[in-house]
Amino acid sequence: MFDIILFQPEIPQNTGNLMRVSAVTGIRLHLIEPLGFSLDEARLRRAGLDYRDWAHVSVYPDLSTCLRGMKPARVLAFSGTGRTRYTDVAYGEEDALAFGPESVGLPEDVLASADQVVRIPMLPDRRSLNLANSVSIVVYEAWRQHRFPGAV
Repeated sequence: MFDIILFQPEIPQNTGNLMRVSAVTGIRLHLIEPLGFSLDEARLRRAGLDYRDWAHVSVYPDLSTCLRGMKPARVLAFSGTGRTRYTDVAYGEEDALAFGPESVGLPEDVLASADQVVRIPMLPDRRSLNLANSVSIVVYEAWRQHRFPGAV
């Protein structure tokens, strides 16, 4: 299944929601420090409910350590600056899909080192979608392209 990288996530509820997405889709969730919260935080546990035991979550001190361990086929970075729509990408099961912190998105060096920068379309003059919603949109498109393996 796919790998999702959350680069320095700031809001525990988003990460908790994405732990649920991990549990119900089989994606692997990789968190890059520093985190804006503790993994024991009550808001994270509440958002993740009882799915944490089923979620595939790893934490790394930095992005390079994460990528060395994962060895993804490609790194797709998601940003409002991307020129390719998320629906125009053929997702591979060995791809890593990277999303930035809620307040600022992925830094320029991460975008520059990605194999492709991808966007989720939205109306002009809007800042961004919620992180958990953005990741969910992309995960379900990628999973759909592979005909939802393992799903009922």
